[in-house]
Amino acid sequence: MRSSRTAPQLVMPILSAGRHRNPRRGACFMEFASYLAGENWSDHPACTHPVLAAVARNVNDLSTDATRATLTQHIHRVVNLTSSDPLVTVAIAVHAAAAALPIASFERQRSLAVGMLVAVNSVSSAELEAVAADAFLTAPGEERWARRYMSTARSKEFTDRTATMIVHTAVAGIALACVPDADARLKSLLVGTIELVERMTGTPGAHASEQRDSALRSEFAEV
Repeated sequence: MRSSRTAPQLVMPILSAGRHRNPRRGACFMEFASYLAGENWSDHPACTHPVLAAVARNVNDLSTDATRATLTQHIHRVVNLTSSDPLVTVAIAVHAAAAALPIASFERQRSLAVGMLVAVNSVSSAELEAVAADAFLTAPGEERWARRYMSTARSKEFTDRTATMIVHTAVAGIALACVPDADARLKSLLVGTIELVERMTGTPGAHASEQRDSALRSEFAEV
């Protein structure tokens, strides 16, 4: 006689917006990352670069349910993906600002333009200068305004908090932009940022490993 019991079905996690007290109440992208890393349940785990984690949290919260569900395959890629190199922090902020600048609202464009100038000026990187220059081609008026503002601003210091604010403004700018593909742009920003940090830290692209994908499904089989 066949048993009525069946083995637990292997499933990918179902992401939802916001913070959650425990897995039974749901989870966001970074909370599941903390689980995979074996850390205490948190959307600010130590296993991931803090500004990359900020990108993930913001994209998770501002994506539609349909797009958010497709982000799960990238969760394991941010586990142990971190660096103490300040250039990584700057690079994430600059790339996020550049992605949003062409389509963000007028107010956010100015904020992003200032943030991008502060970020680029804090390091010596021809590559990041080129990224910023290309982005400013789409908003030359905001670049001029930002440079005038910077000439009189008291504080021009770039900090981790500055980077996090740039990321939040950039993701919101994309999510609320009057474009038909905002969701696709949000996902592209997250995946692109993961790839950027992988490249800068010399971490292999985890998305190429079928074994890791299988392990991820197993981890969440009974969550």
